[in-house]
Amino acid sequence: MNWGFAVVTAEDGEEALAILESEDAPSLAILDWMMPKMDGLEVCARVREHANRPYIYLVLLTAKSQKEEIAAGLQAGADDYVIKPFDPDELRARLTVGQRVVDLERALARKVVDLEAALGDVKKLKSLLPICMYCKSVRDDQDYWHTIDAYIHQETGTDFSHGICPSCLAKLQAGEPVAHRT
Repeated sequence: MNWGFAVVTAEDGEEALAILESEDAPSLAILDWMMPKMDGLEVCARVREHANRPYIYLVLLTAKSQKEEIAAGLQAGADDYVIKPFDPDELRARLTVGQRVVDLERALARKVVDLEAALGDVKKLKSLLPICMYCKSVRDDQDYWHTIDAYIHQETGTDFSHGICPSCLAKLQAGEPVAHRT
């Protein structure tokens, strides 16, 4: 009864953890609480230590049915809890819910990548400063034009002192025209 899922089995908790930590880890896992070498709670906790990896939806399957035990399983990192003996229809429904959660998480992760790329583009655009090629006035975000020194003062609070550069001074002294920029 794989219900369209690719099934991978493990003999014990250590093998289950190795599978869940692998590069091609499944996105959904059913873990028994009572497994040799490492129990399901520890596997859940160890999987949750890898927050930078794709999310794995963990279903804990166990005969333990006390509220404290269920709470302990969920606190260890399980997303859902199914009590043995289980009803196949219930397990299938819970796996379907888990797949929806995983699909949503993957879609959200793709949107985050897209938004980060778009933010990078916006930062590039914001770093471009529209400036008139003739008078060197600068256009602000409200489409108003300002002299470059007024614009820089408005954006940064920087004040200017005006002087004459050596090149322009030499041209003035020689009687040559000096390009005037506002």
